[in-house]
Amino acid sequence: MGDPAVSNRRCVIIGGADIGNYDLIKDRLKDNDFCVFCDSGLRHMEGLGVKPGLIVGDFDSHENPGLDTETIVLPREKDDTDTVFAVKEAIRRGYEDFLLVGVIGGRFDHSLGNVSVLLCLDSLGKKGCIIDDYSEMEIVSGSPAYISDEYGFFSLLNISGKARGINIEDAKYPLENGEITCDYQYGISNEVLPGRTAKVSVKDGRLLLVKVR
Repeated sequence: MGDPAVSNRRCVIIGGADIGNYDLIKDRLKDNDFCVFCDSGLRHMEGLGVKPGLIVGDFDSHENPGLDTETIVLPREKDDTDTVFAVKEAIRRGYEDFLLVGVIGGRFDHSLGNVSVLLCLDSLGKKGCIIDDYSEMEIVSGSPAYISDEYGFFSLLNISGKARGINIEDAKYPLENGEITCDYQYGISNEVLPGRTAKVSVKDGRLLLVKVR
């Protein structure tokens, strides 16, 4: 059994990618979130209006602010990015639910690597979501996902091998027992039917669900 004081809280990981709409992120934050700022993610502290519970980084893109906050200084030569290390550290501390912001944009390699964090969390049975200025991302695997009609579009992408037995309901382009492969991504830019809530499920494999505002 994990510590309820930890497992019942969400961990928010803040990276250094650009955030154009702070209000969008602030609307999704909770008072009891445990916020981890990663290196240059510290530049978002004022815009988000939250204080760090933990700071991690090698400080190659932002100076160590020397705050009276727990800080883990990492070597610059390492396998894990600062963001990946932060997620692993939060997992070690018992967190089950993750929100990542400031992790998409700028360098594509970092963005794609951060999306793969969602796969890692899913493999461990933990919840994960990424929010950027345009979309929200999560993994669909064992349980269905639902998309309200507040989102303009949604896409399903195969980023991890096989994805079979895909069903999409209450959408402009429904699907029954379909398959999406990594080399044929036809599940892009679907639309929720007006006044409905779309349902997406997959029997075998995993999909990246991108809900576009």
